[in-house]
Amino acid sequence: MDHTHSLHSLPVTKNYGKRPIRTLFDFRRLSLTNLRSVSKVKVVSFLMGLTLMFLIMASHILTWDRKGLLLTPPPYQPVRPVVVPTSTAAAEVSSENMLIDVKLLVKIIGSKLQYTPRKVPDEKDVVGTNSHLFPVIPRHFLPGIKSPCWYEEFSGELSTDPYRRNHYALRTKSFKTVCGQLRTNFHQHLHHRGGKLFRLRCLPFFYIVGQPKCGTTDLFYRLLLHPEVKFNTIKEPHWWTRKRFGYIRFKDGFQETFPVEDYLDLFDLAAHNIQEGISGNSSGDHRALITGEASASTMWDNQAWSYLHRDGEETEPPFLAQDFIHTAQPGAKIIIMLRDPVERLYSDYLYFKMANKSTEDFHQKVVESVQLFQSCLAERSLRSCAYNTSLSNAMPVRLNLGMYVVFLLDWLTVFHSEQILVFRLEDYAANFKVTIKKVFDFLGLSPLSEQVEAALYKRPKSNTRRTADRNLGHMLPATSDLLREFHQPFNHKLASVLDNKAFHWSNT
Repeated sequence: MDHTHSLHSLPVTKNYGKRPIRTLFDFRRLSLTNLRSVSKVKVVSFLMGLTLMFLIMASHILTWDRKGLLLTPPPYQPVRPVVVPTSTAAAEVSSENMLIDVKLLVKIIGSKLQYTPRKVPDEKDVVGTNSHLFPVIPRHFLPGIKSPCWYEEFSGELSTDPYRRNHYALRTKSFKTVCGQLRTNFHQHLHHRGGKLFRLRCLPFFYIVGQPKCGTTDLFYRLLLHPEVKFNTIKEPHWWTRKRFGYIRFKDGFQETFPVEDYLDLFDLAAHNIQEGISGNSSGDHRALITGEASASTMWDNQAWSYLHRDGEETEPPFLAQDFIHTAQPGAKIIIMLRDPVERLYSDYLYFKMANKSTEDFHQKVVESVQLFQSCLAERSLRSCAYNTSLSNAMPVRLNLGMYVVFLLDWLTVFHSEQILVFRLEDYAANFKVTIKKVFDFLGLSPLSEQVEAALYKRPKSNTRRTADRNLGHMLPATSDLLREFHQPFNHKLASVLDNKAFHWSNT
C-alpha cells in the first residue's frame, strides 16, 4: 500500500489569483469608530476565540517538538513529520538524527519483552467458538497411519460431484484441475463397511507456518519431491487465519466462509494414496505418506479477531490460530523458517510493492513504521502492539512480522518445543544438504535415493528477487542501521529462547 498523504492540498477554483483571498478578519476595515460600536461582549468573545486559536496552534507546535502536550494526537500517528533526503549521500545519517530516540526505544522494548506468558484458553472455550469445526474432526485418528486421518461417512449419491461447491475449486484454477482428476475415480476410494460408504479424511501432518519472504516457498516445493510427501496443490490455503472466518483479503471485507470440509478436500490426493495402501491396492506401503501446508500467515496473522469482535474490550487476541490447530490436532509438527528481520522487511517491501519503489521510499516507510510502533508502545503492551490490527494496517511496511520471538513464545504455550523446528534461511542457503536433512529427520522421512536427492538439490530456487528489484541494490545504510538497532532486543530474546546465538544475526 502506498501511504503517501497530501495533508496540505486545498481545492483551487478558476478565479484563484484574480481576487484577494479573504481571511477571517480584514484589519484594514477595523477602525476605532467601528470598534467603539461593537459591544464589550463581542470584543471579549473575539479575544477568547483568538486565544483559543493560539492555544491550539501552540499545542501542535509543542506536540511536534515533544516538549509537552496540550492536545492528545491521534493514535498511531508519527510523533513528528519526517523529511527523507532525496539523495543517497544525504540519507546516510546516524540513527540519532532521525527524530527517533532509538536507544530509548530499544530500552523500552527490552523491558517490555520480559512479560509473563499468555494464559492459554480452556479447550472447551476454544471448541465453543466454532460449533461446526470440531464435530467434523474426531478426537482420535486411525492407528497405524502416520498422517492424522479418519473415516467420514459419505451420504451423497455416487453420481454427484463431491467438489462442486468447494470454494477453493471455484477460486483457484490449479485446484479446480485437481478436483477434476479426483472426481473421476472418487467412488473407487470409498471404503465399504456395514452397508455404508466412508471416505478417508486427513489433516496436514505438518505446517510450515512462517515467515513471509523467508524461503518457505522454496522449502515447500523441495519437500514435494520426497516420495513420502503428498502435498495439496495450494501452498497457502490461509484457512486457519482468514478463510474460515470469511476473509480472503481483509481490506476487501467479509466475503464468504470456507467450511472445514473445503479445507479437508485439499488433502484428498494424499487421502486417496493412503487409502490405496490400506486397501492393499498399491505396490508400496502408503501408510507412511504425509501431507502438509505452508501458509506463511499462520504464525503471526490473527487479525480476524478484531474484525469479528469490533466492540470487544480486549487489546490482545483472546484466541490464536495455534489454539485451534492444537485442539484439533495436538500432535502436529510445526516448521518455522526465519531470516534476518532487516533483510526480510526489505524483501517484503520489494515483493509486495508494485510501483515507485526506491531505497529512499523504503527508508521513509521504515521511519514512519518505527514511529507508529513507538506511539503504540507508549500506551499498550508489546504483545498488543505486535498483534494490533489497526497498527498493522497503518504501518507502510510490515515491521511487526520481524518480531519473531513474540509469536514463537505464543506457539510454545500450546505446542511442546519438540514439535517445533526453527531454522534460519541463511543456514538453509549456505548448507542446504545439512539443513534439509534436519527437516527430513524432524518429519521422520526415509532417506532419499541418489536420483531423487540429485533432483532435489538441482531444483532452481523459488521466488527469487525480480531483476528490477535487484537493480535497486541494497537498502540505504541509514535504514539498515535503524532496523538493526530496532530488532536487536527481539533477536537477543529469540537467541536466548532457542539457545542459539546465530539468531542474533549479528554477523549478517
